[in-house]
Amino acid sequence: MNTFGNIFRLTTFGESHGPAVGGVVDGMPAGIVIDMDFLQAELNRRRPGQSRLTTPRKESDTVELLSGVFEGKSTGCPIGFIVRNENQHSSDYDNLKDIFRPSHADYTYFYKYGIRDHRGGGRSSARETISRVVGGALAKMALRQLNIDIIAYTSQVGEIALEKNYQQYDFSEIEKNAVRCPDSQKSEEMAQKIEAVKAEGDTIGGVITCIIKGCPIGLGEPAFGKLHAALGAAMLSINAVKGFEYGGGFDCVKYRGSELNDIFYTNKEGNIRTHTNDSGGIQGGISNGEDIYFRVAFKPVATLLREQETVDTQGRPTIVKARGRHDACVLPRAVPIVEAMAAMTLLDAYLKNKTTRI
Repeated sequence: MNTFGNIFRLTTFGESHGPAVGGVVDGMPAGIVIDMDFLQAELNRRRPGQSRLTTPRKESDTVELLSGVFEGKSTGCPIGFIVRNENQHSSDYDNLKDIFRPSHADYTYFYKYGIRDHRGGGRSSARETISRVVGGALAKMALRQLNIDIIAYTSQVGEIALEKNYQQYDFSEIEKNAVRCPDSQKSEEMAQKIEAVKAEGDTIGGVITCIIKGCPIGLGEPAFGKLHAALGAAMLSINAVKGFEYGGGFDCVKYRGSELNDIFYTNKEGNIRTHTNDSGGIQGGISNGEDIYFRVAFKPVATLLREQETVDTQGRPTIVKARGRHDACVLPRAVPIVEAMAAMTLLDAYLKNKTTRI
C-alpha cells in the first residue's frame, strides 16, 4: 500500500538511493493558493544535515511540482511532485548486502518479497517521508482557510521529559533550537543527551507531542472511522513509531470516571464547551471542537555505529557494524512528519464529512 487517505490522497514512490522520491496528491481542493516558500520551508525542517544533531548527509531536498497548479493556485487536478536525491553514498552499504540488520525491515522485506534494496533500506528508508511532508504542507495550505492549526514539538528524549501541560508553553520557541522543544532549558539537556549517545555510536528515542487547534465539531465517524483511530494509523505508519496515545492516554487508567469526565457548560457566546479536555478533543470517535492533542513514541534508531550480532541471508551468525551517515535521534526531524500526517488526516476527514449532512 503506497497510498494514504480517502478523498485527499497521497501516493508516494521512490527509494533512498534511487534518482528521486516523489508522489501524487489527488483530491486537493481547487483554488488553494500554493505557497512554494512555505512548502520548501517544511521540507527544510525535515531535511538531513540541518544541525549537529542530525545525519550529515547533505541534501537540498528541493521540491519540483509537475502538475495540478496554475497561476499559483491548485486546479483540483492531481499534483505530481519529485525531490531528487543528490548525495547518496551507496558504497557505505556494500557490507550489508547479505546481512540482516537487527530491528530493521531487512529480514521481513526479504522474506515477503524475495528481494531487497540494501542501500539505505530502499523503500523502507525514512527518506520516503519527504513525500509525506510535501503532502502535509499542501494539506496545511487548505486547512489555513478553515483556521485549523497544527503544532508538534519534541516533548521527551530518553528520560528527559517536559513536565508541564502543553498550554503552558510558548510554541514560538519550538523552531529556535535544534531539538524543536518549546522549553529552552530542557532542549539543551536533550541536545547534550543526543550528542553523548551519538559519541558512543548509539541511538536514543523519545516522544513528540502534537496539538490541533481550531478543529470543527463533527469530524470522524462513530464506529470504524473514528478520528483518533485515523490519527493513530497515520502516526504508526511513520518509521520508528512504537506508540500513540491521545487525550489522557494511558494515564487515564489511574483515575475514576468522576475524576476524568469532561463536564459540559455553555460559554458567553452560547457555545457548548468542556471545562477539562481529558478526551483530547475527540468523543465517540468524533471531534468535539476542543483542542485535539496526542503523543507519538519513537524508538531509538536501529542503525548503530557499533558492532552487533546478527545473521546473513543464509542464516549464518555474523557481526554487523553500520557505516555511513545516520541520525542518533530522529525526533528533531520527525516533528514536521508528525504534523504532515496529522494535516492530511484532518483534511481528509473534513472533505469526507462534507458528504454526511445536507
